[in-house]
Amino acid sequence: MANRLENKIAIITGGGGGIGSAAGKIFCEEGARVALVDQNPEAVAAAVADIRARVPGADVRAYVADLSIESEAGRVVAEIVAAFGGIDVLANNAGIRRYEAVADAPWETWDAIVKVNLLSYVSMTRAALPYLRASGRGAIVNTSSAYGLYPRKGMGAYDATKAAILSLTRTLACEEVEHGIRVNAVCPGFTVTPFHVQRLGAEVIAGMHPPCLMGRWGAAVEVAWPMLWLASNEASYVTGTTIMIDGGLPI
Repeated sequence: MANRLENKIAIITGGGGGIGSAAGKIFCEEGARVALVDQNPEAVAAAVADIRARVPGADVRAYVADLSIESEAGRVVAEIVAAFGGIDVLANNAGIRRYEAVADAPWETWDAIVKVNLLSYVSMTRAALPYLRASGRGAIVNTSSAYGLYPRKGMGAYDATKAAILSLTRTLACEEVEHGIRVNAVCPGFTVTPFHVQRLGAEVIAGMHPPCLMGRWGAAVEVAWPMLWLASNEASYVTGTTIMIDGGLPI
């Protein structure tokens, strides 16, 4: 099907990263007008430029915000609504990570990760809710992680926030159903993003075989497609659910 998001206005946080920019491209291809939000001005500008080059006529714009600060959510949502006229879809996708054990991670690490990975989802949702409710067809898609369900050693803060996102998703689904808003989550597993390429190198990633049934890394677009479906009217009877996009973890 084409034009799954025709006439819909979507906000995607973490829009300068791999999954966020991939979702932005697909959303535009399917007819949405898209606002990409990221704290990195160069990354989000590059993502917008790439989408415009690949999707003729795409109405996609870049917004810079530090979503670890609560007031930034209200500011950027107000700017987006002023430019686009409303909000139909909110994709909370911003995230940071640190590789530290619980015993070693300083409080500042926990504070930073919780503010971005969890509290930005709260602040963006609260700022967007009046417009999502007014839409009458609002959809929220939260990016969690497979490791929100299968936590591992060395990433306690990250995995804890991803688990919390799943609880937040279910709570919001219960609270907002009367307003016509659906709220769902996706849980990516090993996914190739610019972060991983920079950290590990493309050759290392190509030679790695993740511990999942498919034995390979996923592409960012393979996460973006389920996000598109959850944002679209095709998922009109789906709320409060979690979709695993992990190649079959764990094994």
